[in-house]
Amino acid sequence: MIAFSRPGALAALLSILTGLALAACAPLPETAAVVPADGAAPASARPGEEPVDPALYASRSDGTWTLPAIDVAAFPPGLLRHSVPYAGDEAPGSIVIDTKGPFLYFIEPEGRAIRYGIAIGREGFGWTGEGVIARTAHWPRWTPPPEMIERDPSLGRWAGGMPGGPRNPLGARALYIYFDGVDSGFRVHGTNEPKSIGWAASSGCFRMLNQDVIDLYQRVAIGAPVKVI
Repeated sequence: MIAFSRPGALAALLSILTGLALAACAPLPETAAVVPADGAAPASARPGEEPVDPALYASRSDGTWTLPAIDVAAFPPGLLRHSVPYAGDEAPGSIVIDTKGPFLYFIEPEGRAIRYGIAIGREGFGWTGEGVIARTAHWPRWTPPPEMIERDPSLGRWAGGMPGGPRNPLGARALYIYFDGVDSGFRVHGTNEPKSIGWAASSGCFRMLNQDVIDLYQRVAIGAPVKVI
């Protein structure tokens, strides 16, 4: 069962599924309000958690591109990658997205999980439900939907798709969420807007720091269950 935070969202999803729009991962319009997830400040560190190793977020080469370093001091410690205890009953290899964190958990054996800070859908674009990761992509291509091109004709040059790269809003990796065998239009993906992590900032996708989405991409198997709560 998929639930949405605004009236008419299910109809909007059906429009996505029939190919009329794939706007879930589109960048925000300049005038869109960005508010903290669940109306709260971004996460602080949990008691007993080890400090984050800045080397996890260092600059690195990735294919033909170089990822810039992330300034870990600019983020609340709780939004950076940690191995944490996990008490849920999901199987190892599953993904659980806690929109109130906002966190993504990759479930590991023996009551552990890797926890990542994320950005979630802004007000009116949030959702909960279950799906699976049906495919993944390295430096994914992004295609603006027709309605976005109508609002901003300069995007028309990308009507056939923007190649992967540092300017692409999907960042370094994308994991594609499917519902009942059909592409939902929602992704877990990197971002070229790292300051959005910890905030309700997207049109329904889940953004991660590029270094984090690369780490997750290396762990996730095709067919992995995804639960959004």
